[in-house]
This record gives sequence, C-alpha cells and structure tokens, in this order.
Amino acid sequence: MRIGPYQLDNPFVLAPMAGVTDAPFRQLCRQFGAGMTTSEMTTADINLWQTAKSRRRLDLDLDAEPIAVQIAGSDPGQLATAARACVERGAQIIDINMGCPAKKVCKKLAGSALLKDEKLVEIILTAVVAAVDAPVTLKIRTGWDPEHRNGATIARIAEQSGILALAVHGRTRACRYRGHAEYDTIAQIKESISIPVIANGDISSPEKSLEVLRLTNADGLMIGRGAQGRPWIFGELLQSLRNDCDFAPLEKNHLRDTMLGHLKNMHRFYGEVGGVRVARKHLTWYCQNLVNADDFRYRVVRVESAEEQIGLTREYFERADGGISIAA
Repeated sequence: MRIGPYQLDNPFVLAPMAGVTDAPFRQLCRQFGAGMTTSEMTTADINLWQTAKSRRRLDLDLDAEPIAVQIAGSDPGQLATAARACVERGAQIIDINMGCPAKKVCKKLAGSALLKDEKLVEIILTAVVAAVDAPVTLKIRTGWDPEHRNGATIARIAEQSGILALAVHGRTRACRYRGHAEYDTIAQIKESISIPVIANGDISSPEKSLEVLRLTNADGLMIGRGAQGRPWIFGELLQSLRNDCDFAPLEKNHLRDTMLGHLKNMHRFYGEVGGVRVARKHLTWYCQNLVNADDFRYRVVRVESAEEQIGLTREYFERADGGISIAA
C-alpha cells in the first residue's frame, strides 16, 4: 500500500489511540512488524502543546518512516496551522481524526461529530491539504448514526479535497464500539473512491484479518484494540498473509522479554511514577491474553514502584516452568 511517496512494507497498520499508542507501544508494534504507526491523537490547538501530555503525544518516531501524526479539531485554520507545525517537527504524514466517538471530543464538534457537517469537512480537508506538502490522510466512521451513514459521501469529498488515504472504522459514531463492524459499508466506501482504503474495527486475529480483506477489498487493515496486550498480532497477521498458516506462539522467554522491555521503556518515557501508572493498563491487557494470569494481574497492578512491577513480572515467568500459554 502506498501513501503519497511512501510505500508501506505491509498493509497492517496500528490505529492511533489516545492514551494507548504512545511512543513505547508504537516501537513495540513496529518490532513485531506493523507497517506503519501513527502518533496518539493530539489537539490542533497549538497553544495547548506545552502541557506534558501533549509533548509526549508529539514525541515523533523519527527512526521509523513514514513518520505519521494525527491531529483533531474543528477549526480549519487551527488544523492547518497544527499540520504545518507537525511537519516542521519532522512529520511526513498528517492524519486528521474524524472518527473518534468520545464525548469530550465530539462535544467540541471534533472527531466523528464533524461527519454531521459535510461542508465543514470539505473546508477542513482543503485547508490542511493546502497547508503542507506532506500527504494528508483521514480517519472516519461510517456515519453519525445508523440512519445517517454518509461515509461514502465523506470519502468522495476527501478524495476530491486531496486526501491520499482513508481509514474507516466500521461503525457509526452513535454505535461507539457496540455491535459488529459494518464491513459491507466499508466495501461500499472502497468502491466509491480510488485512493487507498484501510479497514478498521474488530480485527483481532489472523483469520479475521483475511476475512475482512476479502469482505471489504480494502488496501490495508488498521489494528486498534486487537493490539492491546497483544502487540505480536502484527507478526501473526504477516505470517497468515504470506504463508496462510498458523503463527507459532511466542516462546516463553521471548514473551517475557517483550513485556519486560515494554515496562522498562514506559518507566523511562514517563518517569517512574507516571510509568508505573500507565503500565498498569498495559499489564492488564497482557494478562487478558495469558492463561492462568489472574493472581499475577491482581498483584502487579497494585504495586507502586517500577522495581516491583518488573520483579513480579519476572517471578510470573519463573514460576511457569511448564511454559506460558497465550489465550486464543
């Protein structure tokens, strides 16, 4: 899949998720084969970029091309200014979020709330594309609610405005994450435009990925919640696509080193206090993908120091003399 001048190594990309896909997690997913990672969604109001949270979200992956940044907002001028600022910092692709269903984003008429105003969508996209030389991409949902699925219309507006790739989460804003993703709607959107379309939603296994590619005819797949606690899913997807065979489960020491490395990177990135706090949710997600990890999870998310988190993780693997089982 190509986005402007950038040819991705494979069609499996990590979804930008605020509070999840920080720099340590993006690095880990790339190690397992993600074709592209994008920064966490950040505000287009550059006046707010001085906060510690915004600075971390704008910590770009300068060692991994293409360097992609996602911005969100509803003011065309602000978004254009933010796009230019991101490019000046090293961004090579600017992604605009019109897919986030969170209330705190939508109440500011940003994210998926913008799908209600097709004219404003056109103005925003045209302004951002004109503001930068870098490729601009867009993330949307299938519409505002089940009665107003205007994803195909938005897709055509995007293509006409100069957007070079479109990611589509297969639900409306009103559906949030309930029910099943609408792969038939994504297929309709794919048929309506000629730029690359990336399907997103409920892609949690190699078998499901192949099914979604078949059902949507998409050019790529965007993995979000399926990568939480399971960053090796990208290796599974690659092997499934290339060999059409089962991905060999991670060997115990590889899984141990993956989790320990991730913990240490979070502790470095956020500092010990912040790193321990952020690590708790990642540890919870890891445990959801491990068999017989309830006691480990109960203990490791309650400790207060980096040393204790690392020590309990080592202890869990040392006690598993018979090997570690990864949940299907």
